[in-house]
Amino acid sequence: VQLQASGGGLVQAGGSLRLSCAASGRTFSSYTMGWFRQVPGKERQFVALISASGGSADYADSVKGRFTISRDNAKSTVYLQMNSLKPEDTAVYYCAEGWRPTRARETYAYWGQGTQVTVSS
Repeated sequence: VQLQASGGGLVQAGGSLRLSCAASGRTFSSYTMGWFRQVPGKERQFVALISASGGSADYADSVKGRFTISRDNAKSTVYLQMNSLKPEDTAVYYCAEGWRPTRARETYAYWGQGTQVTVSS
């Protein structure tokens, strides 16, 4: 399984970015997809997840109402639309593939390489 994340960059506070994660190697539509983020010196934190069918999603409280996760199973791609970005959203963002819709990192078996998001004040 390979996960390729893209779409990160530098944006001003209040701006938007859309992250993408393209998957290959097995049946994408069978697995939960998640986004996590990490800043230096801290643990990787849950951001959002979407179920295999796309019928349900979950968000960290810190991003609820600002971020939207979606997926296109025909394209084997998951997205994270990030609006109203804040400096505290600055992190490396990772996509991950898991076998059930939970926030726990250990339930995600495959990880992308990460994409840097920097929000300036």
